[in-house]
Amino acid sequence: MTMKPALIFALFLVSTATIGSAHAQIYQWKDSSGRTVISDSPPPGKARSSREIAPADAPGSAPAAPSGASTPKSLSEQNVEFKKRQQEAREKSDKDAKSSEAATRKRENCESAKSAVTALESERRFVVTSENGEDKVMDDSQREAELNRARQAVSESCN
Repeated sequence: MTMKPALIFALFLVSTATIGSAHAQIYQWKDSSGRTVISDSPPPGKARSSREIAPADAPGSAPAAPSGASTPKSLSEQNVEFKKRQQEAREKSDKDAKSSEAATRKRENCESAKSAVTALESERRFVVTSENGEDKVMDDSQREAELNRARQAVSESCN
């Protein structure tokens, strides 16, 4: 006999909790400083604009997601997507760093080749070291070959 009142009381609590949550109201408004406020109590008299938001589980309320929308993703699916976005961001960062490094190298090569052309076109004498370790003055044919090589490097690096 004592179990019957306890069961009735438990059913009453469950039904009250369900009905209470189904009729709960949520309010959203912008306060006087322009910030959006979401609360379960109505806005004070100074709200610029307000609207009442129906809870998702209320009878007769609009569906939470538009028709045709996918169901909410599980925590593991969200985690997989997060890790995928992190990996893509790392790959993009690495790619950007490599392209930046390549552009810097190309710019440095261009400047070096231009300097070599300028130096070789001048009338200064250049000393080169031969295979046996002796220093010799660069002759005109060697100068012309180096100048052609430097001009080729400029055309490849400075475009």
